[in-house]
Amino acid sequence: MEHKFKDFICIFALIMKRISLIAILASTMFAGCSRLDGEYTLHILSTNDVHGAWFDTPYVDGAVRPSLMAVNTYVDSIRAAAGRDNVLLIDAGDCLQGDNATYYYNYVDTVDEHLFSRLASYMGYDAVVVGNHDVETGPAVYDRVAGELARKGIPFMAGNALKADGKAYFPEYKLFKRAGLKVLVMGYTNPNIPAWLDKSLWPDMEFESLLPFVQGRVDELRAKTNPDVVVVSVHSGTGKGDGEVLEFQGLDLFKSLKGVDVLLCSHDHAPFVKQGDGICLVNTGSRAKHLGQATVTLRYDRGRLVSKSLKPELLDIDAAKTDAKMKAEFAPDFEKVKAFTLKPVGRLSEDMFTKDAFAGQSFYMDLIHKVQLSESGADISFSAPLTVNGKLSKGELVFNDMFTLYPYENSLCVLSLTGREIKNYLELSYDKWIRTIGPDGHIFNISERGSERYGTSRWSFDFPSFNFDSAAGVDYTVDVTRPMGRRVKMGNLVDGRKFDMDATYKVAMTSYRAAGGGNLLSDGAGLGREELTSRLIARYPEIRDMIYKFIVAHEEVSPALTRGVGHWSFVPESVAAPAIIKDMALLF
Repeated sequence: MEHKFKDFICIFALIMKRISLIAILASTMFAGCSRLDGEYTLHILSTNDVHGAWFDTPYVDGAVRPSLMAVNTYVDSIRAAAGRDNVLLIDAGDCLQGDNATYYYNYVDTVDEHLFSRLASYMGYDAVVVGNHDVETGPAVYDRVAGELARKGIPFMAGNALKADGKAYFPEYKLFKRAGLKVLVMGYTNPNIPAWLDKSLWPDMEFESLLPFVQGRVDELRAKTNPDVVVVSVHSGTGKGDGEVLEFQGLDLFKSLKGVDVLLCSHDHAPFVKQGDGICLVNTGSRAKHLGQATVTLRYDRGRLVSKSLKPELLDIDAAKTDAKMKAEFAPDFEKVKAFTLKPVGRLSEDMFTKDAFAGQSFYMDLIHKVQLSESGADISFSAPLTVNGKLSKGELVFNDMFTLYPYENSLCVLSLTGREIKNYLELSYDKWIRTIGPDGHIFNISERGSERYGTSRWSFDFPSFNFDSAAGVDYTVDVTRPMGRRVKMGNLVDGRKFDMDATYKVAMTSYRAAGGGNLLSDGAGLGREELTSRLIARYPEIRDMIYKFIVAHEEVSPALTRGVGHWSFVPESVAAPAIIKDMALLF
């Protein structure tokens, strides 16, 4: 009996010891996650579509412009006033394309750490979302930047870019402890990327539509992480909220998302804020002209949420308020980019105005067509004006001018199209560009946009002008008195051959267009996206580099050099000419 009693005492002691240990662990755990009580305020700052506006001055005239160096002044001021631990800074994408500096660190200096990675670290970004133009830089660039940012603790997020095994190619989310709150930040890219970019630029990814994908991920991650605040950042335009356009799903998300406090949108370059029921939306526009601020205030009573207020706003950036310390820090980088972009490449025999491309055949577009035709050996070239209102002055050309001539990193593709497909393609292009002249006397599809959202009281095109393709290698006219389908009258090819609706031609175009961008091939030529790959004949390097090499080889560029690419015009001239003068005055 005594032996059994001793055994009981030992067992009892062991049990009590374990109970004590559990109690200690429990008390420690609960001490570390005490219930929320009182008021908590979190400031979510955002940028998007900066497109390389990193430095406060360009590389030629030195005029001050909005930049991340001015944005940082505002960010630092808010952090100083609110407390650094009460602020999150997020970028919603398109950070790696659009400026000389982005080009230089993407493709010229590929050894040093990417400048954007260093800028993001310096400014204290907490998360960055992948934009479609970031994917456009190619795997070598975005993989490099993603790795550099990751080593700094900054996720480069795109949770709907999925690998073959269904896992995300990029990080999807990150949890933060800010303002005493647990904050879940989730990031997603534009699902329309396959319509714009060749598969070679995203070889290991497929893209999920944001609807209903994001809601499912919100539900799952909320259950997994139990956050106090949820921020969803998407590289998507706001759109009309009608659920019809894959490219613009911001308002669709705003109207449908549950369990999300702040929605950051981007892509369409349209500054916009919106207050909803339990959710707010912020889109800062583009090129560091605004800083978004979503202020979230939560009030708790012994762990129970009793009120929530959201305040979305846009802060106008004063370009002159450059952070002097930041400017000094990155001055060597600026000088490297400046030296590269001011390198002479040739001469221009006369002034070149990009806006001339909208009025008819122009020196500007003839140069682009000449390069595409000569480099590819194609029969016909398609191209659109990618710079709306730029000017290149007579005299010396430097590499910086290549970005005015061609601001995007498009490569050149050659597809096989029939004459009928070419004609129908052009019919749709001009239908986006012009209208059948009516009593109002307008020739272009334009309207006056005076809303604050668009930031202008000027007239502007109703459709993106980068989809206004003209053709070269063939003569044709566009009759402004006729409706779509009967406007374009094809002539002969420049080599004298008769244009044949049933013949097959080699057609040069951008990689964006060859992938289906702008829907000219699908809705105009009638080619399904699955058919485009089979029509691809050849692929060439970046068009900007082709233009650069063309200018270097010829030393001087003149209208005489670009002749021989064919001729097109709006007809009848007696009707078209005065309408063009009228609309060009409204636009420019």
